[in-house]
Amino acid sequence: MRSENSTAKTEAVARSVPATMKAMVQEEYGRAAAVLEMREVPVPEIGGEEVLVKVHSSSVNAMEWHLMNGKPYIFRAAFGFSPRSPILGADISGTVVAVGTDVTRFETGDEVFGEIGAGAYAEYAKAVETHLAAKPKEVSFEEAAAVGVAGLTALQGLRDVIGLESGQKVLINGASGGVGTYATQVAKVLGAEVTAVCSTRNVDRARDLGADKVIDYSKEDFTKADERFDAIFDIPGNHPLRALKSLLAQGGVYVMVGGSKNNWVGPLPRVLWSKLSFAFGDKRTDNFVATINADDLATLGEWLASGAIRSVIETRYPLRGIAIPLDQQGKFHARGKTVVNVEGGF
Repeated sequence: MRSENSTAKTEAVARSVPATMKAMVQEEYGRAAAVLEMREVPVPEIGGEEVLVKVHSSSVNAMEWHLMNGKPYIFRAAFGFSPRSPILGADISGTVVAVGTDVTRFETGDEVFGEIGAGAYAEYAKAVETHLAAKPKEVSFEEAAAVGVAGLTALQGLRDVIGLESGQKVLINGASGGVGTYATQVAKVLGAEVTAVCSTRNVDRARDLGADKVIDYSKEDFTKADERFDAIFDIPGNHPLRALKSLLAQGGVYVMVGGSKNNWVGPLPRVLWSKLSFAFGDKRTDNFVATINADDLATLGEWLASGAIRSVIETRYPLRGIAIPLDQQGKFHARGKTVVNVEGGF
């Protein structure tokens, strides 16, 4: 239960929050440069288990590109035939400025980070308290803002879905992007021997992140390697499943993170085909979507603070310039993470 001083502080800070805020808003699907517009909109109202965060930074993920463009088209049945969330931005870092009546984890003034689904491309955003973790003081707002979607995907995919253990061999296809740079580091924290697949310009970075072996896909077809792996963490999904299955040792696991860029049905055919391809034998496959988990966010925060992992930030944009990295994301050749600085970014 909060003290009287804490309650007074909460009320004072809440009163200082304006009624409106600046946000990047879209009302229809399309290229970010064509459909995004900075507007003055109402500050979100919070429920009992929610907090209001003054946003410092966010980042760009592939999911924002898909939601911006409404692709693959089949997902519009779930996402809406016009944008259901007019303000995008899943990753967030910032300062709590108001708390709901049932919130127990945070108070006003707390610095937090996490993944909120949507709404971070704005001055203020609301979040369920369990979708946030306390930002360690050793970690910058930018570093914390980069880790949400990509870090959770890497951690949960390797640790929980694959069950990666110390001494096992894992191949990470697509090691230079947002998920890939975290996956390389998380796999090393878990004690695995890591082979990273990336392009020529990213070879040195993959080694710097701890990869034991790096394969430059522009010079070598890794699917023809003699080595066998206990797990394959496949982000781009750009090689035949039969070839990838042949790389697995007995009992090996293939996890697909990304997949086909088909504008109509996305990765669904590859997901179905992977189930059929691995239906027999002792090798298995899985695909997953990371879940927002406060404990896992806290784990990633601790690893960032200790230096066990780091956020690889390739570029930074102010909020007003976010259309550029959002449209570039559609090329699906990201290097590390792009951070969006909301504070001062108007």
